[in-house]
Amino acid sequence: MPAPSHLLYLHGFRSSPQSAKALVTGARLQAIQNERRARGLGPVQWLCPQLPPSPAQAMAEVLALVRGVAPGRLALVGSSLGGFYATYLAHRLQARAALLNPAVNPARDLRSQIGELTAWHDPQSAFHFTAAHVHELHALEVGDLASAVPEASRYLAVIAQDDEVLDWREMAARYAGGHLRIVPHGGHALTDYATHHLDAVLDFLGIHADAA
Repeated sequence: MPAPSHLLYLHGFRSSPQSAKALVTGARLQAIQNERRARGLGPVQWLCPQLPPSPAQAMAEVLALVRGVAPGRLALVGSSLGGFYATYLAHRLQARAALLNPAVNPARDLRSQIGELTAWHDPQSAFHFTAAHVHELHALEVGDLASAVPEASRYLAVIAQDDEVLDWREMAARYAGGHLRIVPHGGHALTDYATHHLDAVLDFLGIHADAA
């Protein structure tokens, strides 16, 4: 399997490219880039866009961003709602995806969030989350959400049993048959992501300093 040429990180609901997990993933990729450059190998392009509130618009923008990436050369990392998006994109584009406490049924879970909200990393930035956005989430569902995701082997799911936002059992059932890292601690934020999970994520995606 060819090494990825692009790594796309998708942040969670109300989050941004300034999330701790996005920043540490980008920093680790930069360190790998430096080693690759020293070995005369090509770069892995880092993509971490700010996603708009509209799921349909978010996926349209992301698909435009990766248009032209050779099949099999795109790797995905998605956190929470970004994990739901990454599942949709991995299924559609036949890519590999690492998911961090992925949302399984955000149309159900985010109905209570309809209204005016603020961004976690910029409380001065407000946006409207609407019933139409919930409907758009339904359109991105891959298969039956009560069953294991199709082609589960293309996913690595890192799941914390003490996630205070999402049900770890639902996540584990959704990605059954895939590559699961079920851990007792870390919470929804996966606070030990950098020290305990990031290397496994990059290994699963085939991103190494010596991968051509």
